[in-house]
Amino acid sequence: MRALLSFFTILPVRPASLADAARAGHLLPLVGLFTGLFGAPLVLLAFLLPPSVAAVLALGGVLLAAGFHHADGVLDVGDALMVRGDPTRRRAVLKDTRVGIGGLGALFLVYAPAVTALTALAEASPSRAAATLIAAEIAARSTMLLMLAVGRPAEPGSSSVLFVEALSGPRRTLGIAIAILAPLPFLLPAGIVGVPAALCILLAALLGLAVSGRAFGGIGGDAVGATGELTRTLLLVVVSATA
Repeated sequence: MRALLSFFTILPVRPASLADAARAGHLLPLVGLFTGLFGAPLVLLAFLLPPSVAAVLALGGVLLAAGFHHADGVLDVGDALMVRGDPTRRRAVLKDTRVGIGGLGALFLVYAPAVTALTALAEASPSRAAATLIAAEIAARSTMLLMLAVGRPAEPGSSSVLFVEALSGPRRTLGIAIAILAPLPFLLPAGIVGVPAALCILLAALLGLAVSGRAFGGIGGDAVGATGELTRTLLLVVVSATA
């Protein structure tokens, strides 16, 4: 876990290599537990502050805990998907440090619904909102793990290559089991709506794999991270439907 936390969060742990993080990739969903604990206490501020303020602070907390690493992926993928051309051209845009309107639009479409849904949950029950946010953080990494477990890297030099290679044999089986089961305890307060919320993990992973394959010729770090961010939003929106 230390290697994963070093690579995927800003927590003050001893630095580790990408190879070390890849070898622990089957535990990736558990990273969401740590990032979720950054945001969950901030959601509880809805007992004292306007729920919308608490929701913004909480989402900011989990994004900050991850070092905005995957938010950068949302920007890159948004810009790349707006480009006309073949996968090679789109992969080149992924590496471009400039931000275009596609990236800004993607940020809005991914994070605005998340804040709105979390606000609705916080208005109804701050404690339920906190549990759901932790579930959403775990689910985001579960989707990422599923994509890495079954996807094909778009390029040999992609950061996803080491994770794909490490997720084989028993690690792959264990990782898929963790991806499916880890969010469930935190979805129990959501009741029956927790079932479709949990399905968001699988649906988002399938969508991410399909779009990545068509647009980029396979998966990469940006596409995997962006799909994880989308999963958080989908889960929060689904659960908020019964708030």
